[in-house]
Amino acid sequence: MSIVLDLLPEGTRRAVAKARQRVSDLHAELPRNQLVVWTAGNVSERVAGTELFVIKPSGVSYDELSPEAMVVCMLDGEKIDDGTPAYLTPSSDTAAHAYVYRHMDGVGGVVHTHSTYATAWAARGEEIPCVLTMMGDEFGGPIPVGPFAIIGDDSIGRGIVETLRTSRSPAVLMQNHGPFTIGKDARAAVKAAVMCEEVARTVHISRQLGEPTTIPQDTIDALFDRYQNVYGQYGAGDDSSTPDTDTTISPEEA
Repeated sequence: MSIVLDLLPEGTRRAVAKARQRVSDLHAELPRNQLVVWTAGNVSERVAGTELFVIKPSGVSYDELSPEAMVVCMLDGEKIDDGTPAYLTPSSDTAAHAYVYRHMDGVGGVVHTHSTYATAWAARGEEIPCVLTMMGDEFGGPIPVGPFAIIGDDSIGRGIVETLRTSRSPAVLMQNHGPFTIGKDARAAVKAAVMCEEVARTVHISRQLGEPTTIPQDTIDALFDRYQNVYGQYGAGDDSSTPDTDTTISPEEA
């Protein structure tokens, strides 16, 4: 029997409503940053403290998305009775998102795009080498390539988990498919997708001019540690459990 959203505790319903709003708002960042075309791509977020996550409905135009249209699923990928029409089915990548949530406890957000440059690297089955300090900061090394997998079951999810479990990168280029990114929440996963495309483009352009200069591993380690643990303004008052209502990804975050 399907879970009925309206019958869940009030606190859970509020958490789902907030997640729907965030996920709906964050989808606007994908076309804004030229990461998708038409209806491709998706953002999802785990609903904290529950066995639920929110994801984009399949085949719906970005300008038609709204919080109320976001689909709520269990961690097995099945849609619950969330108040949306039956014809609003979850994204075709839902099984991959669900697999990641089930097997990576620290992940609260997953994003998939078909951004041009990152997908071009994926088509070559080639990792993006860490030749930029920004990559050391954000990814802690190269952006790895995941195995070839077909949509339809959790094969893509397995490939994401197997690849990222042994990498500091929040992004993986699924071979012949495109980038998937993860984060502590959906906002962090969207930022990783934006940054993944930026470095994919920059490194590609660099290679047209010649072979990029590598960065020593100890320097990459230092960059990653500084950026992840020192950079930014994180005071005692920061509450990472309360997501910021402003979902816009600004250049200052780089």
